Amino acid sequence: MKPFDYVRPRDLAEALALGSEPGTAYLAGGTNLLDLMKIGVARPDRIVDIGRLPGLAGLDWREDGGVRIGALVKNADLAYDARFQRTFPSVAEALLSGASAQLRNAATVGGNLLQRPRCPYFQDLASACNRRAPESGCDALGGETRRHAVLGWSEACIAVNPSDFCVPMAALDAVVEVQGPGGAREIALEDLHRLPGQTPERETALEPSELIVAVRLPGQAAAVARHSRYLKVRERTSYAFAVVSAAAGLELGDGAIRSARLALGGVAAKPWRAREAEAVLAGGEPSEARFADAARAALAEARPSGENAYKIELARRLIVRVLQQALAGAPETLPALPGSPLAPAFGNRHAA
Repeated sequence: MKPFDYVRPRDLAEALALGSEPGTAYLAGGTNLLDLMKIGVARPDRIVDIGRLPGLAGLDWREDGGVRIGALVKNADLAYDARFQRTFPSVAEALLSGASAQLRNAATVGGNLLQRPRCPYFQDLASACNRRAPESGCDALGGETRRHAVLGWSEACIAVNPSDFCVPMAALDAVVEVQGPGGAREIALEDLHRLPGQTPERETALEPSELIVAVRLPGQAAAVARHSRYLKVRERTSYAFAVVSAAAGLELGDGAIRSARLALGGVAAKPWRAREAEAVLAGGEPSEARFADAARAALAEARPSGENAYKIELARRLIVRVLQQALAGAPETLPALPGSPLAPAFGNRHAA
């Protein structure tokens, strides 16, 4: 690991001032950054430890039923908050299916939003990777691509975003609050992550030294609370990154779908909001045929980036499954395997 300076600021203003220096990285839970530093992918000159900054580790419930989540809230604390589970069950499912209990106790909400790719070519210093070294090429193209993107990819990069948490958050119109040297601003979570285009090294919409301070879920998102689910397909029935995942929410009334929320994970460099599918669902009667039509609409622009054509059909089938489960209703208690299509019957509470 490259030697680095370590500083712990007293407040947000000091953190932003320190973060403006070139070669600086912010550290919160460290569950992603430290791993990348150990293998030489991340090589900061200075670490600014923001893990104890005041005012960034709380939940603030709003009068409209929405919630503001501080960037330093731990994944475990958020997932097991009783009110949060009731109001946003798909997000709790995603958090509990995303990592081991040990990692959830350390990882933070803000860090989860900024996870780096798990593409093996990104993590292998001997491989060409445009994200890690701009204009060096992409060895993933023509390589082992079963886990790579089928939507929004380019010839410069075919990596996918690894976050479970971001998928339901994108579906629920979450908003990210950011602070930087230029002041405060907000970014729709759906727009936080960038598609690769010809500049895959620019992974997010954040400007240099900007810091995520909170993420908000609007009150309108609670309208789908009773009928929202998150599912993921993984290569082993344990805490693994998604091959494909899906988050769905349905607002029902008078035997019809008033509105729908749908997003996919594991298929693109960002959580993929399937608005075309939402349009197919809205206003119609909930049925397997309509769900299948929505699934086809969601993947209409998908194309393999190598040996991963199976992902397209897998995503279609997962969309139908998650919509069926959303229609049936959110569980009173989280299943023993949150996020898994193979989860046993509801009522078996997940063990922390």
